[in-house]
Amino acid sequence: MNLPLVSIRGVRKAFGAFQALRDVSVDVATGEVVCIIGASGSGKTTLLRCVNQLAEPDGGAIWVDGELAGFRIDGQRLHRLPEAAIARQRQATGMVFQRFNLFPHLTALGNIIEGPMQVLKRPREEAVAEARALLARVGLAEKAGSYPAQLSGGQQQRVAIARALAMKPKLMLFDEPTSALDPELVGEVLAVMRELAASGMTMIVVTHELGFAREVADRVIFMDHGAIVEEGPPAQVLGAPREARTQAFISAVLA
Repeated sequence: MNLPLVSIRGVRKAFGAFQALRDVSVDVATGEVVCIIGASGSGKTTLLRCVNQLAEPDGGAIWVDGELAGFRIDGQRLHRLPEAAIARQRQATGMVFQRFNLFPHLTALGNIIEGPMQVLKRPREEAVAEARALLARVGLAEKAGSYPAQLSGGQQQRVAIARALAMKPKLMLFDEPTSALDPELVGEVLAVMRELAASGMTMIVVTHELGFAREVADRVIFMDHGAIVEEGPPAQVLGAPREARTQAFISAVLA
């Protein structure tokens, strides 16, 4: 039996009195595309940040590619890994944020080669060749020498996707990657994500783009108040939701 690429078990996370995640458990298979929907504050982003170890769960555990994230087990006890080991684990996961987070002083090409050269110690010539191939893949071959300020928001987000792919991740996390874009630029980013999904990349996508979720996702998860309320195929969750909270959310988004 194949193990899931991502296994989340009983994860809890609080920020003061606010309970962001409440006993969340879910598996994601290799090659699966999972879209997470829900209102602001429902725990979607916090869950992604826990998977990528940008936030430490208060309870529960997460495995990525069979490796316990952030901890080692010694008998019956868990010990937090040192930062260097966490950074090594994090390399298996690419993350694309709402904001593009590009280095403003580097060109598109420079942004993409930074990680492979500095972290993976790849030779510059090799990193540049792969970066140019990635820029072509996201439709920006001619923008290699452009700085972020010279690019539209959609172009910056596509560079951010290429930068994440340059680290050769096993898993891609997207945190509302189109929410900061003008409406006319959303389609160009979603097109890149569709191609990525079609290529077999395992993806967890937090999104309000219900059309994208309906078209691309293998499974849709609806979260509310830090918990998974409903999950299933897009046709069921988006087309015939069983839970009243899911129905209300989808009606509000479509309205």
